[in-house]
Amino acid sequence: MSQLEENLPKQLEVTLAIAENNKQDDSSTAAGEQNSNPNQPADFETAIDTAGFGLFNILLLLVAIPAAMGTVYETSTMSYILPSAECDLHLSLLDKGVLNAITYAGMISSAVFWGYLADTKGRRKLLIYGYLADTICVLGGALSQNVVQLMVFKYLGGFTMSGPFAVLMTYLTELHGRKYRQRVIMSVGIMFSMATLSLPGLAMGILPQPWDIDIWGLSVHSWQIFVAITALPSILSFVLFPFFPESPKFLMSRGRNAEALEAFRFIYALNTRQPRSAFPIKELASEVAAKSTPPTDSNLKLPEQQQQQQQQQKESDVEQAAGKAKSSLRSGLVQLRPLFVKPYLGLSLWVYLLNFCVLLGQNTMRLWLPQLFASINEYQKMMTQTADSETSICNIIEYSVNRTQRQVAASLLDDPDHECTVNVSPSSYTNNLIVAAAGLVAYMLAGFLVNLVGFKRIMSMALFIAGSCAIGMYWSSSAATTVALASIFVTMGSISATSVISASLSMFPTALRTMIVSLSMMVGRMGSLLGNIFFPALMSLGCVPPFLMISFFMYFACLLASFLPMKNKAVLK
Repeated sequence: MSQLEENLPKQLEVTLAIAENNKQDDSSTAAGEQNSNPNQPADFETAIDTAGFGLFNILLLLVAIPAAMGTVYETSTMSYILPSAECDLHLSLLDKGVLNAITYAGMISSAVFWGYLADTKGRRKLLIYGYLADTICVLGGALSQNVVQLMVFKYLGGFTMSGPFAVLMTYLTELHGRKYRQRVIMSVGIMFSMATLSLPGLAMGILPQPWDIDIWGLSVHSWQIFVAITALPSILSFVLFPFFPESPKFLMSRGRNAEALEAFRFIYALNTRQPRSAFPIKELASEVAAKSTPPTDSNLKLPEQQQQQQQQQKESDVEQAAGKAKSSLRSGLVQLRPLFVKPYLGLSLWVYLLNFCVLLGQNTMRLWLPQLFASINEYQKMMTQTADSETSICNIIEYSVNRTQRQVAASLLDDPDHECTVNVSPSSYTNNLIVAAAGLVAYMLAGFLVNLVGFKRIMSMALFIAGSCAIGMYWSSSAATTVALASIFVTMGSISATSVISASLSMFPTALRTMIVSLSMMVGRMGSLLGNIFFPALMSLGCVPPFLMISFFMYFACLLASFLPMKNKAVLK
């Protein structure tokens, strides 16, 4: 789906979260039954189920809406401002490609960093400071006066936003009981879809405006105001998340059971309208191994001995923290090793290559559609005097390349006779709404179709259809045909991307699932980055090369999917 844009990284993690939660649900059912007695220490699943579902969870989901919007806006904003900002920033085709791609470069470079912080510093704190940092990056991009500044802030924005989404998904799943967990995950997917649908609506209302404002020596135009407004979801997330507790699951995993119990009481009080003291569970089971220390009689120690003991304890704590960091790194390398040796080496490389091809085609086409649609709209207006003029994609490509070159030259010359002009109207973004709506429908149908037809079959069919639509654009002779082909392409690409991760989860054992999805996401983002850089370079060579590139990778992905070593398991209803 168009929203899966972004939703590629997102769909990957949503699918993984569902699989991991299923595993946790099954393994914790028996333990929950054993800990149902309030006089006994309760495990996490029993405690979160006892806290219930109510006002707290509803408020949490409401706060998750702007959080989800912020992640979508971070990866998709640039594709909408390119037609409006080309004069102000003197954008060449390559500049446009780099702006579309550089967010993914930031995401790739921060993947390991965020994973480590999420497991050591907590969920809530990272959400608060993560969205604050993203707000600063977005506003910095909005005030950028040249393309280099904008690229720097977009890279930093991608670096920052790579973490909060994964942390958000973890935070939401850890604050809901087993009964509601999967529904919550799927509702977040709908939030992503709606956020993608809202972006062209914002573009229609803001980008066509001829705003030109000077603030403290800085020139601010409509595209900069549009970028600044997309910071609002991150600002809201930063303001609202401090009102919510830390994940009790994280607290219990760190041995902070007293704080976790207070979090459960807070949730229970909001959901049941009863005082916190009414929470029936009085003690939580320990999730960390207790440290055995020899009994000491502090009364027999002199003050100097007590101070020395305290100093030694502090030094011991520092050594333990360093040891935990080394242990985390060592355990991460141990977890990686099975993916680089037999029998999983060939299969993991197969999955990486498949995800690389799918995301290269999907995100390249999706992020360049606003530019192509704006060029189509402008070309149609220019050719209205010709009764039988055809809006073929080849004419559009040639017109867009030549126009971009003229615009760059005009903006650099500063000659009144060769002025760089922006021709953007609300209708320039109507087609983007159609594609986003098609993607929303596809997201809702994807789960049903995958279960009915099977991962392998639907993946192969979707990739073949997407590849055919990409090369079919070469023969597109009207705007309506181009929009239809683009909508089908984005829809099929989104479904196939979801299927890739779902299939990956079924081919690897539980212990390797988190790592295989994380690495697949990283390699897929590399494909998105390279595709958005190569696409404009191929546009300058002619009409066929850019669409041939996308079609080739989708067909190649179809071939890879067809020979995946897995069996389709269709659900008969």
